[in-house]
Amino acid sequence: MVNFELGDDHRLLEQSVREWAAREVAPRIHDLDRAHHFDRSILTQMASLGLLGISVPVEYGGAGMDYISLGLACEELEYVDTSLRVIMSVHAGLNSLTLLSWGTEDQKQRYLAPQAQGAKIASYGLTEPSAGSDARGIQSVAIKRGDRYFLSGEKMWISLADVADSFLVFAWSDLDKKKERDPAGLSAFIVERAFKGFSSGTLKEKWGILAGNTGFFKMDDVEVPRENLVGREGEGFKIAMFALDQGRYTVAAGATGLIRACRDASVRYAKARKAFGVEIGSHQLVKEMLAQMESDYEAARLLWLRSGWLKNVGKRNTKETGLAKWFSTVASERAAGDAVQIHGANGYSDEYPVGRFYRNCKGAVIYEGTREIHKIMQADYLLGYRTDRPTRCTLPAWHEAKSQGSSHKAQVTSSKSQ
Repeated sequence: MVNFELGDDHRLLEQSVREWAAREVAPRIHDLDRAHHFDRSILTQMASLGLLGISVPVEYGGAGMDYISLGLACEELEYVDTSLRVIMSVHAGLNSLTLLSWGTEDQKQRYLAPQAQGAKIASYGLTEPSAGSDARGIQSVAIKRGDRYFLSGEKMWISLADVADSFLVFAWSDLDKKKERDPAGLSAFIVERAFKGFSSGTLKEKWGILAGNTGFFKMDDVEVPRENLVGREGEGFKIAMFALDQGRYTVAAGATGLIRACRDASVRYAKARKAFGVEIGSHQLVKEMLAQMESDYEAARLLWLRSGWLKNVGKRNTKETGLAKWFSTVASERAAGDAVQIHGANGYSDEYPVGRFYRNCKGAVIYEGTREIHKIMQADYLLGYRTDRPTRCTLPAWHEAKSQGSSHKAQVTSSKSQ
């Protein structure tokens, strides 16, 4: 039997995150965005709420909540601002869930546990100046000398580049395979900011997500111990794609929150603004735009919820998560554009939030798989050109019994958050 009801923990989580974001971030986000300022205290607050380890098992210091809870948190966070959801995408989705699935027990204790508690912040390093959608085009290399690897290269468009304590980094460990563009030559590593030869910088000329930290980092013969190799040599590409399954899920849920934010702002304005002697909401074409936002929101939410359910029960969800990411991000761009249109000239100003929504939404139709790549992927699934092969490691199914007894869970589901 299909059940569309969320559990009590889910509802409490929604309320808790919604109240915290509305109280602590919403009143300041306009000024933070205008100043291009990333407020690090937000990370501290998110950690104290247990959000940074929301779906990490209790045994590794997390809240032990299910993957739907992660999606709910992302939707509520992006309702206020995309920069909040981005934190969850790179720290919790791309990095932590990948370490949970592919990391050794030692790596989980040294890195995953402090990340889940918010004591350490993590990010993800795949894209480079000359390699975005074409992951095989990366130029970073990892040269093995004895029992250590020496990494050199540059990563670009890295969220939390100036903030994260460690990064999940992908580089060519087999230079012969690099020449052939054979992805079996890529490997994954945990690189700490403190490692000698590591440096980072901020990208200041962004168009959107101005309250977030985005940058680059360089590795100049960075010495990485063998113990920081994630998975086996040559599994880097598989691990990178696995990580994207988790990151795309958070993006889909977040974009759904942005659609809702556009809808709510537009409804308020359509009822308050008058033209030709009536509320503009009474005009048919304004109604059409509002109705489109509503249908897009409901559809996007159902798509990411299905992906979350598949994760909960331990089923492969690359196709479903890709569809959710594609649909929700494209719909969020449409919703933001229509929200600006409904606001008219006011929407073009910084006085109303819809302009910020419009600037923020564009990134999500580009990163973690462009809308064009996701469109092709869905067609390839239909035509039988693409099938998902089994991987050596998978995202562990969520088990309710193992989630009990977490103090972090109590913090996350408390409506009286800090």
